[in-house]
Amino acid sequence: MTYPHVCLSIFVDGNNMFYAQQKNGWFFDPKRVLDYFTREPQVQLVNAFWYTGIKDYSDQRGFRDALINLGYTVRIKLLKEFYDEHSNRYFQKANLDIEIVVDMFNTVEQYNRVILFSGDGDFDRAVELLRSKNTHIIVVSTDGMIARELRNAADRYIDLNELRPYIEKLDHHPMRPDFPLTRSSVLAE
Repeated sequence: MTYPHVCLSIFVDGNNMFYAQQKNGWFFDPKRVLDYFTREPQVQLVNAFWYTGIKDYSDQRGFRDALINLGYTVRIKLLKEFYDEHSNRYFQKANLDIEIVVDMFNTVEQYNRVILFSGDGDFDRAVELLRSKNTHIIVVSTDGMIARELRNAADRYIDLNELRPYIEKLDHHPMRPDFPLTRSSVLAE
C-alpha cells in the first residue's frame, strides 16, 4: 500500500518516559510533542496513545483529562505492589506493554509511520513485525534507558535530548518561538 503522505501514529509509554525525563532533568509537553511531529504539511496524525499506571482511578485525573483534550487516547492500568527481597522494599508497577502492542496492531492499517516513546526492549519483536508491513518506526528514548534490541529493531532512534528544544515543557514566553526557523526534519527517512 502506498501513501501520498505520512499517516502517523504516536505511542507514548508514559511510565517509561517519566523515568527517562526524570533522568534527563526535564519534562516534555504532550501538546508540543503532537505539534512537533505533525508540523510538516504532509504529516497527518492518525492516532496518539498515552499509557500510564495509576494508584487509583482519581490519580492523575487532571493530567489524563488534559491528554484526552489534546487528542490522546489514554490507556490506564492500576499499579500493582511487589516486594523486592534484595532491597527489602516494596515497589509499584503497571506494565502496559501488551496494551501498547495490541493498539499498534489493531490500528496498523491506519498508519505508515510510528513514533514510539519507550526504551523497553520488550517491544523489539513488535517493531520488527511492523517494519515487515512497510511501517517506518522511529523510537524515542534516552541513552542509558534504551534497550539495544529495540534500538536495533527500529528504523531510526532519536535521543530525547535531541528533541528538547522542540518539545520541552516550559513557561511560554511570547518572544520565544515554539520551533526554531531552521531544523533538520526528524521525520525524514
